[in-house]
Amino acid sequence: MQRLYIITLVLLGIGWGGTQPLGKIAASTGHKPFGLILWQLVVCVLVLGGLTLLRGKHLPLNRAALRFYVVVAVLGTLVPNYTFYLSVSHLPAGIMSIIIASIPLIAFPMALALGMDRFSLSRLGGLTLGLAGVGVIALPGAALPDPAMAAWLPVAMVGPLFYAIEATYVARTGIGTMDAIQAMLGASIAGLVLCVPLALATGQWFTPPLPLGRAEWALVASSALHSVLYATYVWLAARAGAVFASQTSYVVTVAGVFWAMVILGERLTGGIWVAAALMIGGLFLVRPRARQI
Repeated sequence: MQRLYIITLVLLGIGWGGTQPLGKIAASTGHKPFGLILWQLVVCVLVLGGLTLLRGKHLPLNRAALRFYVVVAVLGTLVPNYTFYLSVSHLPAGIMSIIIASIPLIAFPMALALGMDRFSLSRLGGLTLGLAGVGVIALPGAALPDPAMAAWLPVAMVGPLFYAIEATYVARTGIGTMDAIQAMLGASIAGLVLCVPLALATGQWFTPPLPLGRAEWALVASSALHSVLYATYVWLAARAGAVFASQTSYVVTVAGVFWAMVILGERLTGGIWVAAALMIGGLFLVRPRARQI
């Protein structure tokens, strides 16, 4: 069984790493963020809704659940995905894969501030290594092929910041009687309801062409992958523990850089590999404690 868990963890990281270059392809035709997010949520609702129906479950609609759906939709989808699609149009997908690994590094000081975790020198060292990794990316000529791209790094960091806020919110409030698939389905539906008027009001609505083009298929694949992988992650965390499952982050970072090279033909500099090594080292030191299983 242990071997199955390890294989699952590696496959999760490889799959999630592939969503970064797919997201860059999806944004390559000029579709605006809210339009992309809208159709991404449509795919997520279909996949997660199907999984919920197959398991014979329903979606809780009490006040606490509805509040949870809206908060997670805003913190975990609308804001971070909007900034992702803006920044991935200007930054290499490999860089985005490294930046996304900063989520647990940002969540750690939030947990400390709220009294949800305890200080330790090793975890402070991990936070320092992670910040150093981001700093290497920002250094002129160190990692980015064009120094002008550095202006988009703050935009790219908004996503990890909001994901960390979302993770802290979920850890603090819990998900009640829901399982993670139900919670994500509810958040996806709430996000879709909020995104439709935003896409229409900003003129970012688009109707996918038929037959679907390369960018549209990339969006479908990325969204479906995320839904299935998230469900698998929940299964792994329940069976093998949260600490073990969190190690997916290491594989995501390396796999994201690899897929960017294979799918997009990106050629990364030595500075990017240094940044990735620092980030992975930081993740190792700031990993969840065993008591969080």
